Amino acid sequence: MHKRERLPIAALAVAAILASVSCRPSQTLERQTDDAAIEAKIKAKLATDVGAATITSVEVNVTNGVVTLAGPVQTQDERQKIEAVARGIEGVRSVTNNIQVSAPEVPSPQPATTSLPS
Repeated sequence: MHKRERLPIAALAVAAILASVSCRPSQTLERQTDDAAIEAKIKAKLATDVGAATITSVEVNVTNGVVTLAGPVQTQDERQKIEAVARGIEGVRSVTNNIQVSAPEVPSPQPATTSLPS
């Protein structure tokens, strides 16, 4: 991966850490920082392994090392891959996968055209 491609991912990771640290007053600062780092690692790995679109479509929340995933995906395979990425990050204690597979768009039925023999 080129340095230019890593920079936006690193910036997202730092932003996620800073935003998460200030939101959980019941956790120690160390635990909040650990959870924010786990979240940033998951999002960065999802962006590289699954696709950049997962950063906005899949919500990742981490509390005390417990990861909760939510949002829509196109396939069951994508859902499982996202969960596997989250489980593979150091510090993750468990994963709750609330990701929903969107129903594929089914083309509207066309009226049958039958020709009668002449």
